[in-house]
Amino acid sequence: MSDFISGGWSVYIAALTIVGLLACLALLVIASRRKVMSDDNTTGHVWDEDLKELNNPLPRWWMWLFVITVVFAGAYLALYPGLGSNAGSLKWSSAGQHQTETDKAVAAMAPVYAKYVSMSAEDLSKDAKAMGIGERLFLNNCAACHGSDGRGSKGFPNLADGDWLWGNSHDAVKETITKGRNGVMPPMAAALGSPEDVRNVAHYVLSLSDSAHDSLAASLGKPKFAACAGCHGANGKGNQALGAPNLTDKVWLHGWGEQAIVNIITAGKNNAMPAQAARLTPEQVHVLAAYVISLSQATTVASK
Repeated sequence: MSDFISGGWSVYIAALTIVGLLACLALLVIASRRKVMSDDNTTGHVWDEDLKELNNPLPRWWMWLFVITVVFAGAYLALYPGLGSNAGSLKWSSAGQHQTETDKAVAAMAPVYAKYVSMSAEDLSKDAKAMGIGERLFLNNCAACHGSDGRGSKGFPNLADGDWLWGNSHDAVKETITKGRNGVMPPMAAALGSPEDVRNVAHYVLSLSDSAHDSLAASLGKPKFAACAGCHGANGKGNQALGAPNLTDKVWLHGWGEQAIVNIITAGKNNAMPAQAARLTPEQVHVLAAYVISLSQATTVASK
């Protein structure tokens, strides 16, 4: 907690906790003592004419049960974090326990992955057990964004269509999974000129993939497309080194049509693929990358 507020609060909370425990003990001691309030051992309170409240002390077993609870709380706070920023004598933390359990799981699975480390993506794709492991890794770590079938959705790349922003070699896919990717499309409206110029370029982009477009607007937008060629190439086929999309293949990650393209040219786009190095071991990434590549290969074979 002292990471984001004054360290004085840690001392304050620790002191408040200790005082609270001591106050509980004091209250138990006071409540356990019998104090005569009247000759008939009542408090003087009467309800429904004949119901009298007796002035009996707490039963000893009940009092000691509370005492044990307070002592347990004190021992717990000494061993585990709880007194402000004090880590406790055992230095336990949820992050540390998670890491310990993760290390045990990795060690237990090491023999399983050992046989796959030296295998190529092509060989892994032919191994049913390896692909089964890859599928489970994909479902647990990638499906939330790319879908359980890898076909993605708007803003999340389809991994089964053969269109690759950063390349589809085994090493390229492993790098994407391990380090993540950040695809940036800067706002280009100012570089193109007027809103009409932006619209014309949008139609030229549509023409590159033989999509429905205004041919006159496209012809006017072609010279202006030179401002985009630095990333997408003069022919619009993109650049995998930059993650710049191929504009000729009818694959539209962020939506299709004049308005969608105008919006991207005007506002730009920033698409991030988070790094998975902290979640997956190199051996797991090796198998997972082969599975991801196999998704597009299966689609290619099925389409023939």
